[in-house]
Amino acid sequence: MSAPSLEKRLEALEAEVAALKQKIAAGKDERPWWQQISGAFRGDPAFLEAMKLGREYRESLRPKPKPKRKRKDGHS
Repeated sequence: MSAPSLEKRLEALEAEVAALKQKIAAGKDERPWWQQISGAFRGDPAFLEAMKLGREYRESLRPKPKPKRKRKDGHS
């Protein structure tokens, strides 16, 4: 490979890296990631269904209360 074409390729790569760095810096959000996405799915039917199914699953894992047994002496 000749030196001029290598230099041109290097210049093109440096220009592209500089453009990417500028693009990243311009769109940088200083808030934590969880604040950036908070509310992104508000009102989304698929998200609401996923939350409902997750709640039902967690509730199914909870131990069931044991039925109260009657005392033999007639007292409750």
